[in-house]
Amino acid sequence: MPLQRDAAAARTNILGTSHSPHNVPAWDGSRERGDLDHAVNSLRRSHPELSAGEAAWRWQKWTLALLPPACLAAALIALDQLIFALAALLVLPFFCVVALRTAALWHTAFGSKSHTAEQDIETHPVELPRYTLLVPLYDEAGIVRDLVSALSAIDYPAERLQILLILEETDTATRRAVTETPLPDHVSIVVVPDGKPRTKPRALNYALRRATGDLVVVYDAEDVPEPDQLRRASRLIAASPHLGCVQARLNVLNAEENWLTRQFAIEYTVLFDCLLPTLQRLALPVPLGGTSNHFPRAVLEEVGGWDPFNVTEDADLGIRLARSGSTVKVLTSTTWEEAPATFRTWLKQRTRWLKGWMQTYLVHMRNPVRTARDLGWLQFFGLQVLMGGVILSALVHPWFYAVMAAELAFGPLSAPHHHTLSDAVKVIGLTNLVLGYVSGVALGCVAVAGRGRQRLAISALLMPVYWLLVSLAAYRALFQLAFTPYIWEKTQHRPRAAFTTTNRPSA
Repeated sequence: MPLQRDAAAARTNILGTSHSPHNVPAWDGSRERGDLDHAVNSLRRSHPELSAGEAAWRWQKWTLALLPPACLAAALIALDQLIFALAALLVLPFFCVVALRTAALWHTAFGSKSHTAEQDIETHPVELPRYTLLVPLYDEAGIVRDLVSALSAIDYPAERLQILLILEETDTATRRAVTETPLPDHVSIVVVPDGKPRTKPRALNYALRRATGDLVVVYDAEDVPEPDQLRRASRLIAASPHLGCVQARLNVLNAEENWLTRQFAIEYTVLFDCLLPTLQRLALPVPLGGTSNHFPRAVLEEVGGWDPFNVTEDADLGIRLARSGSTVKVLTSTTWEEAPATFRTWLKQRTRWLKGWMQTYLVHMRNPVRTARDLGWLQFFGLQVLMGGVILSALVHPWFYAVMAAELAFGPLSAPHHHTLSDAVKVIGLTNLVLGYVSGVALGCVAVAGRGRQRLAISALLMPVYWLLVSLAAYRALFQLAFTPYIWEKTQHRPRAAFTTTNRPSA
């Protein structure tokens, strides 16, 4: 699976045309076609069981197809017994989600903050490796200048830095904006030929063949990474031989813009400042965020790069790294982004994320025994809790309200002959629900307080309302998974001058 190539020759191919405008490489038709085929089909050919090119295997399709009519038939025959069975099945996964949040709350509120993984190696300087920044852009003409400004602020020697702006052949507006923007000499343009699926991971795979860095990082077009992030990530990778990725923390610039951005900011802070570091401490699989992932290029190539058919290629890659025996560490450096400020934009983004998590879960559960063997049983259990729990909770959450409303309107839905077991399941289920709310809200408050954003804590009380919107996106994702699994709903971004940025507290 690893790609063997001459790094010097690759550098000549990419950067040897620096005399031409914006370092655009000369056209090489045969190479372009070969790289495009590799970008789309390499993983599917070498490891078809790890590719979402086939949305689900036959037994999964039959299970998903038969489950709804089976539940409907059971509801018509014995609704009370169906409710009892479902409640009993959901007790354990929901309890585990609550337990994970509680562990994250404990580590965040009471864990030692005086020592981090990076501090172990900060006193051991190493030679700075060559770094390649992969920056995919699609329909981002309005923020090209902001992007160039953010990349120019990175504190890393230009002679050891390769920045590839990855553009789609059909995106003429962004290509025009890039050509009209002055670029540093170490910035090059990669134009991805048109093809299907038109996804971010396809573009990343295409550009990876042109990378010359020992380390590779992915940034999105709207990202503002802290200037020393590359230096800190490279030190951490150099000190950790089994490290497959360093994930920087993500947070949002426009947290105070409206209710939706406040909820998004709380959610992001909880995920990247609390949950992912807890997964790291517990040695559980870490699903990556879509940006600020720092990889040793050799490791990235060995696991097959990104899956072009998975619309959350980051989470999938995190699981594949875990299956290969590589670890992921969270870096206490922040990359700042724009939170979606309108419901339409938010819904499209969240639908894509949840659809990708569903794709990822289906891929890695095609052969559960093999996945468990690759991960080990503890990490396999963690996969069920995290990925399975997130998907399940998003789909099931609104039904708690539906059942409660029905019971208030029509009386108890269970049969008149109660027994101790059914009462116990009901009590445990309600306890899980309450603890889920309490732990989620408490973790949100502690997380934003750690960022110096105490004003956001009051908004954490409305997180259950936000979770209902997540459930709407989950059902939309489920529909798309069935009918349009590879459609990529683009998140629209605005120039930073178009919205008021908040003060950026320290990480």
